[in-house]
Amino acid sequence: MQTLLLDPDAVEEAAEMSAVVSAVEDAFVADARGDAQMPAKSYIDLPQYNGDFRSMPAYLDAGEWDAAAVKWVNVHPDNPEDHDLPTVMGTVVYSDPETAFPLALLDGTTITRKRTGAAAAVATNHLAVEHARTMGVVGAGVQSYAQLEAIATVRPIEAVVVADNDEERVAEFVEAFDDRFDVRGGTIAEAAQCDVLSTVTPVEEPIVHEVGDHTHINAIGADAAGKHEIADEVLLDATLVIDDYEQCTHSGEINVPWSEGVLSDDDIHGELGEVIVGEKPGRTPETGVTVFDSTGLAVQDVAASHVVYEYATEHGVGDPVSLVDTDVL
Repeated sequence: MQTLLLDPDAVEEAAEMSAVVSAVEDAFVADARGDAQMPAKSYIDLPQYNGDFRSMPAYLDAGEWDAAAVKWVNVHPDNPEDHDLPTVMGTVVYSDPETAFPLALLDGTTITRKRTGAAAAVATNHLAVEHARTMGVVGAGVQSYAQLEAIATVRPIEAVVVADNDEERVAEFVEAFDDRFDVRGGTIAEAAQCDVLSTVTPVEEPIVHEVGDHTHINAIGADAAGKHEIADEVLLDATLVIDDYEQCTHSGEINVPWSEGVLSDDDIHGELGEVIVGEKPGRTPETGVTVFDSTGLAVQDVAASHVVYEYATEHGVGDPVSLVDTDVL
């Protein structure tokens, strides 16, 4: 029995976005119903290297399938300039829950990118207006591409406004999508008037201060304490949905106003899983602005890895390696 090694190209090929979106929704449902185990994300802080490691294990039972995995991921902001390496890298060990055999080793960076976009798509599907045709993106980095790719699977997006201080990044984003959408560069204010807005920046001072009357916001950028993209007044006026209480109050978009006492439990509508299973209402005709605070959950990594592994085994993608000596019993 062998373990499947799946590099970035293999994961990219096998992670068909609509399938990842569906699996990630299954993961939110399993978590909401108590059919998942997801210990808190653990951190190893390395200030001497201006970085950290994060460990994210989980198991989920989605009914027709179950799966387990752990992702080992880092954030080292100095990597691109000092080492010619990405800021974020990750590896996923995907295991058979019944036997614990490591079925696959996957590129966790691509898994993270895909499942983060998929989570925003799931939130958009439940919280955005049904007729959403326009999308704003603030921040034209790698995740911005996944945001548009994923959200376009749940809403018929036609026009896109991308805002970024780096004009070259904006131009690259426009070129990547101008054959599929009416896409152009614009200001943050213009992007924020769209039906759907995804913010994917690492800022610590809010940059979005006003949005459309019925805009749905996917707040993606905040992944550590102190980060904060959306102005407090927008959050206070919105229907605020989070992915996980502990993670969001610690390091999500709400972490700063939460720590300052600006936001409290009364301001949180619920977790996305509760909305999906019907325990909390999603968008109604009376709903105005909605915000999804996304920190990223280990069950999402498990779900995305499941999609990739199933596709890879069916289509012969990846390289089998002998990682476990099964002759030693």
